[in-house]
Amino acid sequence: MAFLCQRDSWARQFTTQVVSCCPAQLLTKNGGKKETLQGFHVILEDTILFPEGGGQPDDRGVINGIPVLRVTRRGPDALHFVLTALEPGTEVQLELDWDRRFDHMQQHSGQHLITALADQMFGFKTTSWELGHQQSTVELETPSMTADQVAALEQSVNDKIRARIPVVVRHLAEGDAEGDGVRSRGLPDDHTGPVRIVSIEGVDANMCCGTHVSNLSDLQVIKLLGTEKGKKNKTNLVFLAGNRVLKSLAQSHATEKALTSLLKSGPEEHAEAVKRLQNSLKQLQKNNLSLQRDLAVLVAQQFKSNPAREPVFVLHRKDGDSEFMNIVANEIGTEETLLFLSVGDEKASGLFLLAGPTEAVDTLGPRVAELLEGKGAGKCGRYQGKATRLSRREAVQAILWEFINHGSSEP
Repeated sequence: MAFLCQRDSWARQFTTQVVSCCPAQLLTKNGGKKETLQGFHVILEDTILFPEGGGQPDDRGVINGIPVLRVTRRGPDALHFVLTALEPGTEVQLELDWDRRFDHMQQHSGQHLITALADQMFGFKTTSWELGHQQSTVELETPSMTADQVAALEQSVNDKIRARIPVVVRHLAEGDAEGDGVRSRGLPDDHTGPVRIVSIEGVDANMCCGTHVSNLSDLQVIKLLGTEKGKKNKTNLVFLAGNRVLKSLAQSHATEKALTSLLKSGPEEHAEAVKRLQNSLKQLQKNNLSLQRDLAVLVAQQFKSNPAREPVFVLHRKDGDSEFMNIVANEIGTEETLLFLSVGDEKASGLFLLAGPTEAVDTLGPRVAELLEGKGAGKCGRYQGKATRLSRREAVQAILWEFINHGSSEP
């Protein structure tokens, strides 16, 4: 038996009864971390909440105000996962998250239309599809698709939408000859009962369990965003249907307005304005690198010109990099001087370099990394790495002097 959501995709509220309620778990992701929820699987006499299947995600909604967090199919039953138990035999009111459902209907019916016309126009068979959170993808059995083919397909699918062609759902007995030749990727192993056929009159007939619009005009519009290289010499065609096109247009318009304000130029000049900014940035970065090198040489020369220079040289710069530190070390020389250089946020993370006599660096390097709560490696009298606590530079300086004065890294 088909669920009510499959018999009437437009039903938003429904009263039914609880058949069973059993303890269950749901594995979810919360902030990127996996979390297992303890709850219940509720089976109802019938449901307007679609269980995931056919490439279409499941619905959301509430049962007597209790949120339904997942709907899955098990044989002929739809399992509604909730966190609150419901007593079998209880009459309950279902309410559907209509915005989510209608979005899925538009994308799914849009996929059927794209799949049918891609086959008719170019002989490109659909091997799979994905209804994504922001955009959807049809995998076509072709190694490539030209821009002209994409444009022609987009024109054709939107012509069909404007023609207001009906979309009809029929249920045929399994083995009915009328179902021969209907497009299908096969039925689930546990399928029983009638076979559901979704037809776009005069365009396509497809075996499908999903929820669909009743007329192509409900799709409003389809935008083909282009193609991507797929797996196994196939092509992924990316598309938006219906309200997703409107949302994308609104977002693009808002971005365009923001760029117009920032770049002080019209939309037609945005690309050129960004290119000019990129070129300016590259030149500034080049100039800054040159200045950093000059500064490193000056710092080293100033230290070397001091007749009373000490055996330990310590320097920190917020805006330096590893090249700056190595230039300083090269210019000063490390035969007689122990150098501790660091760059980055002095109260947080950054880079460090310990340079000097090989024996001293080999002894002190790991200890310096430990004090700075970082990691590093060294060879030939240099030990450099990343630090997470540059605020402990004074402690590093203390062990360097301890080593110089007493030959030990322990203060």
